[in-house]
Amino acid sequence: MTLLRIEIGDSLRAARLRQNRTLRDVSTGASVSLGYLSEIERGQKEASSELISAICEELELPVSLLLREVSDRVALSEGVAIPDTVPPEMSERVLAGEQAMAGNS
Repeated sequence: MTLLRIEIGDSLRAARLRQNRTLRDVSTGASVSLGYLSEIERGQKEASSELISAICEELELPVSLLLREVSDRVALSEGVAIPDTVPPEMSERVLAGEQAMAGNS
């Protein structure tokens, strides 16, 4: 069984390392303790959506891209084929949600 906290942590660590940034640098910018960020990256702690958002913002990584990478990792571990394109029904739901949000503003 794949644990989301491990896949999220691995993806966040990979993004940080691609940028040649230290734990200290990212933890300071995201306002999270260095130790807690380390535990998140190692999959030992389950990060809240607010904390994931703050870390992604510091890494200049859209949360949607993080979640896509995590989704792809989970799909591979489950042996599920990763589609090259978004299924039409998903695109329709996303567009409907965007239209609804635009109507509320």
